[in-house]
Amino acid sequence: MTAPRFTAACIQMCSGRDPLKNRDDAVAMVRQAAGQGADFIQTPEMTSLVCRDRAELFGKVGPEETDPTLAALREAARQEGVMVHIGSIAVKVGDKVANRAFVIDRDGEIVASYDKVHLFDVDLPNGESWRESATYTGGDKAVLAPTPWGLLGLTICYDVRFAALYKALASGGASFLSAPACFTKQTGEAHWHVLHRARAIETGSFMISAAQAGTHEDGRETFGHSVIIDPWGRVLADGGTGVGVVMAEIDTGLVADSRGRIPTLKNARPFTVEVASAPEPAKQSATA
Repeated sequence: MTAPRFTAACIQMCSGRDPLKNRDDAVAMVRQAAGQGADFIQTPEMTSLVCRDRAELFGKVGPEETDPTLAALREAARQEGVMVHIGSIAVKVGDKVANRAFVIDRDGEIVASYDKVHLFDVDLPNGESWRESATYTGGDKAVLAPTPWGLLGLTICYDVRFAALYKALASGGASFLSAPACFTKQTGEAHWHVLHRARAIETGSFMISAAQAGTHEDGRETFGHSVIIDPWGRVLADGGTGVGVVMAEIDTGLVADSRGRIPTLKNARPFTVEVASAPEPAKQSATA
């Protein structure tokens, strides 16, 4: 029996401070990708709004139930007959915001959602400072989303630096992993590709990650380079630095092939960590 194949697309955006414009851009690009034959279409982290001002952010986001981007992309998925993975949108949760991903089936129904677990709190050498925990509430669950081709492991951006999350998702049955992002240009240039290839290789999984790209209205500069990487670590598609759609055919049989050749998930063993104590110096014998 031949393993199923499908076409995956990453939507590379430069989202700004107007949620309705971002919504319309995302819908147009999803329709473009569907028209080009995509079966599964992923948008980047913070599809609906890239804005570092906390007060402005809170003034423009609401609860999941009334979010216009979520509603519009659900309708686009239904009309186009494709699966849509919203890399993330900001939704209000109590006195904070959740950085939340959604997977939408061909009928426009939400089949899974995921809140970013790891929050980016850092001071960069170029003077940039980020404190996601001041605004966002972190998730506490790893999530596997069902698709017609297998399970998709959901993560977001900074999560890509935490290898244990990807091992857990792959061990739980994921054939495809994702880390849609709003990666900074500085850290992206250093780490984006190597981290994605490592996550694919060490789990024998596809990595599909749409990204924000360019200079945004709030002044931040993001790396772009949406990627689709196969389980052997080969880059099948790379979005470069501009806005657009990148696509690749996914041969799901490569997952079993890669895991059979390098069975790291099967060969993993539990272990403990201990600090070795220095040996005591040997006693010298007395001499006359």
